[in-house]
Amino acid sequence: MKKYFPHALLAIYIIEFIVLGINPYSRAVWWVENIPIVLLVGVMTFLYYRKVRFSNLTYALIFILPFWHTIGGHYTFERVPFQWFTDFFGFERNMFDRIGHFAVGFYALPIMEYVWSRGIIKTKLVTILYGIFAIAFVAACYEWIEWIYAVKEGGEAGAAFLGSQGDIWDAQKDMLCDVLGACVAGVVWAREKVYTRWYDNILRFRRNNR
Repeated sequence: MKKYFPHALLAIYIIEFIVLGINPYSRAVWWVENIPIVLLVGVMTFLYYRKVRFSNLTYALIFILPFWHTIGGHYTFERVPFQWFTDFFGFERNMFDRIGHFAVGFYALPIMEYVWSRGIIKTKLVTILYGIFAIAFVAACYEWIEWIYAVKEGGEAGAAFLGSQGDIWDAQKDMLCDVLGACVAGVVWAREKVYTRWYDNILRFRRNNR
């Protein structure tokens, strides 16, 4: 079952993509929101079949973004029915997109796993920082893409893709959420390394004492 866990996640995403591709709020927004995610899923699938594989925990966490983002693409992030969350925490805007940005940070995990397993970086702290900085760079680039599209497209579609909801600091807050997610990913990776080493030591002890 563990072997096919990534396959199950991919199947769930494909079904979600097809279902939520039916009659979205704005087809123009649906395209621009889904194209980056489809490319991302395609890259992860390509890496998997090229034997560049990650832990099931990593696959579970990075699955959150495609799942979340596809919902946002269907409704547009501002219009996702997420009022209960807004009311519960007393927010003034729909925070569905901010949670999506937080999930972006989880992609620091496969970066960390890759550079560590390949011996590219041999210091744990530097590995974690590398993953965080990589996500920060991607986050900044994506905000530029949103800005350029909003300027060129204009109108309701441009505003919906930008998703600022009237917040002049929206881009900065989005990037902060990306980085915070990457920091959490760093903690998860570090703890996973400790657990793996502890588990390996137990197996080694049992083999030596048979």
